[in-house]
Amino acid sequence: MYIDFDKLPEAARVWVYQANRALSDADVKTIEQALQPALSQWAAHGQPLLAAARVVESRFVVVGVDEGYTLPSGCSIDSSMRTIQEIGRHLGIDFFDRSAAVQAADGSVQTIALPAIKEAVANGYLTPDTTVFNTLVKTKAEFLSDWRIRATDSWLKRYFKSITA
Repeated sequence: MYIDFDKLPEAARVWVYQANRALSDADVKTIEQALQPALSQWAAHGQPLLAAARVVESRFVVVGVDEGYTLPSGCSIDSSMRTIQEIGRHLGIDFFDRSAAVQAADGSVQTIALPAIKEAVANGYLTPDTTVFNTLVKTKAEFLSDWRIRATDSWLKRYFKSITA
């Protein structure tokens, strides 16, 4: 059953899918129109799941499910991933991009490919204080509180050497 994302409890499980490019308004509309019916039919072992989705920052699709209503199964999670893949194929978007997503000075979302992270640190584009998008959040509460974090508080911390005197 599809519900508004704001109505999901804070304990709801979330998955973040990062697009490999900015999403246009038309892309967002297509995504929303595809996800609502798909999530309305989403089930685990024949039991309906209470689910929601939201497009964030014109770059990310956040899917959530109320595990207190019905627990998703491995098969149901795979099904949601296939839905995201199908939407991506239709739009020519890779929603499984694993680049580092950072907030640029102009407020836009920019990505840094994994092989280019060391160079971005070396040239000062990526600093410990750079705002990054935490695509590893696991719950709605975590999404609400820790969506934007400093790079040094993320998986990127290994790229910053601490200076000791």
